[in-house]
This record gives sequence, structure tokens and C-alpha cells, in this order.
Amino acid sequence: MLVHVVSFKYKATTDEPTRAQHRERLRALETIEGIVDLKVGADLVRSPRSYDTGLVILFRDRAALDAYQKNPRHVPVSQFGVANCDSIVAVDFNG
Repeated sequence: MLVHVVSFKYKATTDEPTRAQHRERLRALETIEGIVDLKVGADLVRSPRSYDTGLVILFRDRAALDAYQKNPRHVPVSQFGVANCDSIVAVDFNG
């Protein structure tokens, strides 16, 4: 299994409805081939080092992650995140 973790820091101008829409669009990706599990949620702690939204996806293997990155359902969601975030960080590891 491969674990894909992404954290999103929204722009100050990104309102709460847009943030919620982003989370819903991320959740809708859970049916993409190769995804074993997907979790997404808003940060609860809100510390100075916190990001606003977290995404954790468990893929069956590296090939599934690679296919996901190019998937036509994922690409516009990714672009939506880029347009509304100041920072996006990711880490991928075997789990």
C-alpha cells in the first residue's frame, strides 16, 4: 500500500463555502480506481503551524497513485486547490 498525504493552506481571501466545496470535491474522488481509502477534513487545532485541510489517500500501489495524478476527475480538483491555496504540501510513503 502507498499512503498519500496532502495538506492545504488556503489564501486569506478563500471563504468558508469555497473551502467546503474543495473538501467535497476531494471526497468525490474516492471512487477512482486504485484508491483503497480516502479521508479529508478541516483542521481542528488551528495552531500557527496548522494547515486548513488535510487529505489522506491509501492507494493499492505506486501505479495507482501515478494514474490518479493524471486522472481527468482529479486534475480539475487539483487545479481548484492550486487556485485557492497559498501552499500545498505532500508526502507519499509505503504504509
